[in-house]
This record gives sequence, structure tokens and C-alpha cells, in this order.
Amino acid sequence: MFLWGLLAMLLAAAPLAAAERPLVLVMGDSLSAAYGIEREAGWVHLLAERLDGKARVVNACISGETSSGGAARLPELLRQHAPDIVLLELGGNDGLRGLPPGQLRANLATMIEASRAAGAEVLLLGIDVPPNYGPAYRDAFTGVFQRLADRYSVPLVPFLLEGVALDHGLMQADGIHPTAAAQPAILANVWPALAPLLEADLAQTEAAH
Repeated sequence: MFLWGLLAMLLAAAPLAAAERPLVLVMGDSLSAAYGIEREAGWVHLLAERLDGKARVVNACISGETSSGGAARLPELLRQHAPDIVLLELGGNDGLRGLPPGQLRANLATMIEASRAAGAEVLLLGIDVPPNYGPAYRDAFTGVFQRLADRYSVPLVPFLLEGVALDHGLMQADGIHPTAAAQPAILANVWPALAPLLEADLAQTEAAH
């Protein structure tokens, strides 16, 4: 409760200059790129609205992106934006294509290490694959996120679509992508893990202001 109160106070404080505001970089695929809905309805845009100008949000998500594509793009994005926090929401397309979980693990590890080397905190956003991929592959796939979180001591949202994926009313006709109505629930899944990182960055920025 104290954390939420402090964060609310920081968000309500006097506006900072653009260059002083913490920057959140979101690296993801269609789940965060607002596929099939208006971009303004997506959870990343809703996050920016919640932050109300106290932090900047860069949505670098691309529909169809794999962890390999994200790992290739990230160095330039880190150089260009110098983010304070990097959200890694990748792996869904790796899973749907049946790519080796070890490849996903290596790519995400590379992205975590690159983000930290650039001075950014990292939040992992986990994803799942449908049961028809078989229990062995599914367990190996979902286990990647927890193992990385443990190895690098980074916060983890175990399943980005918790409370959404199995609710047909919140999914588009393809059964893969959430509707606009689902986006606030997705943000609600992310926020408890993201808020402490934002609180630390905002407090540091306010102290230096």
C-alpha cells in the first residue's frame, strides 16, 4: 500500500522536462503492438496514459516479431532511446513456430544482458503456448521465463494474458490476440511488477530535480 501511495505522489508531482523523465522501452510482438485494434486501445498506450507524462513510453513492438528479431533490433534501440526500463514481451511467435526453447532462452538472455549493460532495469513478460503443442514442449517453453528471472534476478510477469486468454469474450476471432476490451486487464497484469521499477526511477529523478 505504501508503494502505491508513493508512486501516486510521484506521478502527481510537478512535470519534469522531457529529457529528465524516465523512459520505458517495450520490446514485444503483436500482443503489445495492438494487433487488430486501434493502437490507442492497446495496453502499452494505456500505460502511457496512466503515467500521465511522468515517464515516457516507447512502443518498439512489431507484429510477428520473434526473440531473434528482437535481439537483433535491441542494440540500436538502446543506443537511440537510452531507456531506464526495458519490458521484454517476446517468445509467443517462437512458440507458435515450434522453435527450440533453448534458442528463446539464449535470445532473451542476450537482451537482458544488453539492457543491463546500457543501464536499464528489465521486466520479463512471460507467455504460454496452446496445450496442443504437448506438455513437454510447453513446460520447456514456459520454464524459460522463470529460469531467466531466477538467473538474472529480474522481475517476471509469469503470463501476460492471465485472466484473458481463456475468456473467449476477450479474444479476437483468431483465438490468439486479445480484443480492445482485454487491454486494461493486460495492463493490470503488468502494473504490479512494473510499478516498483517506476517508483525507484521516479524517486531518483525527483531527488535530482
